[in-house]
Amino acid sequence: MPIQYARSLTSHSRSARSDQHLGLALAFVAGAANAGAFLAVKLYTSHMTGMVSSLADDIALGEAGLALGAIGAIVSFLCGAIVSAMMINFARRHALRSRYALPLLLEALLFLLFGLLGATLSTLKGLFVPVTVMLLCFTMGLQNAVITKLSGSVIRTTHLTGVITDLGIELGKLFYWNHARLADEPPVVADRSRLATLALLCLFFLTGGVLGALGFKHIGYLTTLPLAGILVLLSAIPVLDDMRHAGRR
Repeated sequence: MPIQYARSLTSHSRSARSDQHLGLALAFVAGAANAGAFLAVKLYTSHMTGMVSSLADDIALGEAGLALGAIGAIVSFLCGAIVSAMMINFARRHALRSRYALPLLLEALLFLLFGLLGATLSTLKGLFVPVTVMLLCFTMGLQNAVITKLSGSVIRTTHLTGVITDLGIELGKLFYWNHARLADEPPVVADRSRLATLALLCLFFLTGGVLGALGFKHIGYLTTLPLAGILVLLSAIPVLDDMRHAGRR
């Protein structure tokens, strides 16, 4: 990966192209982690809508243990988003180039920890759930907050409900027939660039999910190590830039 291109993906200077490319890479990572890790922890760790619905069911059915487990997963995801926002705001206030890279580098370290110690961590209880579940929910919260902040809430990568909804809206515009319309009404026109981005996000998430599931099926927890490598490639250059700048000062 060329250094300048890698720098542009997670630097503080943003463009629509860098947002799109980073979003696609993170959608692949999230798809692999979410679908693959389901085989390990039996939960889709980025799906907080389903988790809250599960919590409601467990409360209604009087399943206190399952309800506490759902709370633990939700709180872990929430804490990931909180930490991500704190890291980004700290870096912004200190004029660091790596404001968006730092949470991704932390995510890479957590994936590395999960890959190397997953079997051991799965036996340890954290906040009502195994530490593996906490780690994965935390990393998804980290990642979702990063792409939400840098794209201005335009791109999501850890879940597809909003993406598929937006895709449907743009397809509705694309297929709309503008033959008969009022003179003062503008035609209905799809944003083809956004349409392509949304379709690619779905495709990259699906591709990552297939490969992640196959990886967990055949090699287990070590599947997250290549995902950690991808995140390091995405985030390392701005962090090194800040380190060199601090050294010169």
